[in-house]
Amino acid sequence: MDSAAVSQALSQTNFTALDWGIVSVYLLISVVIGLKVKKYATSMSSYVTAGRSLGTCLGIATMTGTELGLITVMYSAQKGFTGGFAAFHIATVAGVVTFVIGFTGFIVYRLREMEVLTIPEFYERRFGRKTRIVGGVMLAFGGILNMGLFLKVGSMFIVGITGMPQHGPALPAVMITLLSLVLIYTVLGGMLSVVLTDYIQFVVLSFGLLLTSAIAILKLGWSNIFETVEKVMGQPGFDPTVEGAGFGVEYMVWMALMGLVSCAIWPTAVARALAAESPETVKKQYMWSSLSFLIRFLIPYFWGICALVYFKTQAPDLNELFLGEGEKLNNLYAMPVFLGRILPAGLIGVISAAMIAAFMSTHDSYLLCWSSVITQDIVAPLMGDKMTAKGRIKLTRVLIVVIGIYILYWGLVYEGSEDIWDYMAVTGAVYFTGAVALLVGGLYWKGASSTGAMLALIAGCSAVLGLTPVQRCLRDFIPGSVSSMEVTEIGKAHIVVKGGNFKPDDLVGGKLHIVSGDDWQEVEIVSNAPNRIGLKPWGSKFTPKEGDLFSYYKGVPGTRIGLLTVAFTMIIFVVGSLAVPDRFPPVSSELDAPRHGKGVGAESVAETSEAEEEGSDA
Repeated sequence: MDSAAVSQALSQTNFTALDWGIVSVYLLISVVIGLKVKKYATSMSSYVTAGRSLGTCLGIATMTGTELGLITVMYSAQKGFTGGFAAFHIATVAGVVTFVIGFTGFIVYRLREMEVLTIPEFYERRFGRKTRIVGGVMLAFGGILNMGLFLKVGSMFIVGITGMPQHGPALPAVMITLLSLVLIYTVLGGMLSVVLTDYIQFVVLSFGLLLTSAIAILKLGWSNIFETVEKVMGQPGFDPTVEGAGFGVEYMVWMALMGLVSCAIWPTAVARALAAESPETVKKQYMWSSLSFLIRFLIPYFWGICALVYFKTQAPDLNELFLGEGEKLNNLYAMPVFLGRILPAGLIGVISAAMIAAFMSTHDSYLLCWSSVITQDIVAPLMGDKMTAKGRIKLTRVLIVVIGIYILYWGLVYEGSEDIWDYMAVTGAVYFTGAVALLVGGLYWKGASSTGAMLALIAGCSAVLGLTPVQRCLRDFIPGSVSSMEVTEIGKAHIVVKGGNFKPDDLVGGKLHIVSGDDWQEVEIVSNAPNRIGLKPWGSKFTPKEGDLFSYYKGVPGTRIGLLTVAFTMIIFVVGSLAVPDRFPPVSSELDAPRHGKGVGAESVAETSEAEEEGSDA
């Protein structure tokens, strides 16, 4: 790929010094908010749940602000760019499921009624302290792994829309700058600063989403958008069930489960329910938020579709870079590059500020969530609840920084071939496959036992098998795989292998993993004869040579791994509970009682009261 042509094409953006000024002012406001609310974060209750004071309107705004992060905009636009209007089924399912959860109060109503601070705290009240600690470990592990690419993908938006070079120091520099700003005001203000910045984001982003969509329609033409998708993709661009759409019924079932998880199981969404002023407020909050869960997918999908149409009809240089033959640019850059060309100066700064707002609001919520889980549900219980309120807040702040450093590292080193949304679904499954069993079973089945809960949490770890790097490491064990064969001839888009005896086209759709010295790369197979394998053109890492070794495997879709893991975990939970029931199961009245009574969980109230006294003394 011609680097000069890439730089020339990507630098044609309308982003100006005025836009940089708009973005800088917004970032300054966010930091000031963190400094102003620091003095109010004196207890874990105020630091983690904003004192449980969120009403319906503010709750809707902050939930929308968190769930509509820049990572959501980016991975949704990527799905729209590759899947067309067929991707809209994901948004529809998310909106419907969230409304049903709000209408019925399924899971979230009871959790808020119990007044727990975190989901693992519920594990302790229902299944015991060991389950809380193990559940906290699984939650933190899956959650931190899940957000590992947030920083990189969000920074890619900034690089793309401003016209910075795709390669070189620009991306790491943006990652470090944005992470530093997020850490400053999250460490200082906790959930108070999160809620306030989420509200600002809700206002700015709502304006930006609608205005940008209107400009895209005016630029491309409403009928032209549909006609181009029909011409480029055909029926698969509209129907997710047909062959070639890249989805299918199995994927749609997985998305229905993801809809449940994203609003009723995922801790950052549940944190809003736990911060609501009453259980009834939770139900109203979720029913109204169902619209935002629908829109947060629909509009970015539409932007991705518009980027595809723009490249095909008005930007032949970008069409060649993103959709042409040979090596292509990462399609995550498609949407921001598209916006950089169609939005006028000034407005592009407002939209960029809104997207950075979305980026920061998601990061602060996730950083606060995972760090508080480690403090409240792993470290404090292991220490016998001897940590003071100040000690817990201090540790939480330290962990926020540590997790921030990790996501910077992970974003720079991770190499996977799955779409970002599919990566998030698989990594999230490490936590939520066990959590689904424990929450549903623990809240609605008296026979659920601590043994079944512990086994379910451990079983959920098998979801990591859906990740590309994990399958790459285990490729020799995947059925139908081939390992360590020698390459005897190299072509531009083919290799000849020694001793091959493959059935014609039997390897098509799989991946060829080739090792040259200490380096490696993967290429998709497009055809094969008994000993000749046709490939997509080699990437930019290196060109193989005769004598290199290759192995072959056809990865198992993360969707299938996820569904199998959920089913496996539920079976393990039920069998374990029936085989080893609890000798002294909890009494229903104890579970339903608020956490400020006696029994497990009381230590959280003790430290909260202590902190409130310290705050009043100050």
